[in-house]
Amino acid sequence: MKIMLNIEGMHCKSCEVLIKDELDELEGIKKADISADKGIATIEYDDSKIDKMKIIEIIKKEGFKVKR
Repeated sequence: MKIMLNIEGMHCKSCEVLIKDELDELEGIKKADISADKGIATIEYDDSKIDKMKIIEIIKKEGFKVKR
């Protein structure tokens, strides 16, 4: 599966790295491209191992707001 999420609160490269590192640690995440400039995360994942809500939960846990 592939999803695109709008993320508010990202301001710089460090925000991108923080989100990407957290997602990359999760089982089922295949690829995470994060753009602070665009405020978008494009994430490819195996939906038999992780679901969209878990991905959103992880991003929110890091202090960002996710708009679907």
